[in-house]
Amino acid sequence: MSTVSAVVLAFNEEKNIVDCLDTLSWADEVLVLDSFSQDDTERMAREKGAEVRQREFDDYASQRNAALDLAKGEWVFFVDADERVTAELAEELRDVVGRDGPNGWWVPRKNYIFGSWIRHGGWHPDYQLRLLRRNKARYDERRPVHELVILDGEAGFLRNSLIHFNYDTVQQFVEKQKRYTDLEVQMLRESGVGARLWSFVLQPLRQFRWRYVTLSGYRDGWRGLLLSALLAYYEMVLYWRLWRLQQG
Repeated sequence: MSTVSAVVLAFNEEKNIVDCLDTLSWADEVLVLDSFSQDDTERMAREKGAEVRQREFDDYASQRNAALDLAKGEWVFFVDADERVTAELAEELRDVVGRDGPNGWWVPRKNYIFGSWIRHGGWHPDYQLRLLRRNKARYDERRPVHELVILDGEAGFLRNSLIHFNYDTVQQFVEKQKRYTDLEVQMLRESGVGARLWSFVLQPLRQFRWRYVTLSGYRDGWRGLLLSALLAYYEMVLYWRLWRLQQG
């Protein structure tokens, strides 16, 4: 039978780690790759029976590749600490790894933001390539954020959703977007993408229109409006910082 390693990347996740690990008992191995958390994440994960390894965080792609090297299963299923695997998804995961087929599987994700499931604005089904045949996949380390899997072979699509408790508050959203922006500026700079003065005006407007109008974010009420506005704002921050770097 094929074996599955469920892998959780973690840093200061004492709020989430136990509830996350409670949904991974179906896996043959549960591995937590911790970035030297300063709270009780490591202790709590060990007490739940997870294999805990520590590695200094540099970027998301490198961290996931390190986890692929550490995992023992034929398959690896990546789960974030703020995500939960339902019983239906666990059953489907065990089923697909037990038969011939693709070397990777896209998993739909339900994002709960500000206390509600967000169905529009690009937030659902929000497919993530998370189930990987370990020796057939690597992450492109030229993409330090919003990681890209280089998969040897085809990928299929699962039916059952991964539950993602994404952002509880605006402050939590802002803090995470700041971290993403740091890595995105670096990635754009290294790939030769430039910014002009009008980029941090036009790009945010395009982002807002795409999220709120094209992807029907307005159908999620005030949450859809707020999310579209916040993402537009961080698009402005991204291009402003990129332009400032170009100016020295």
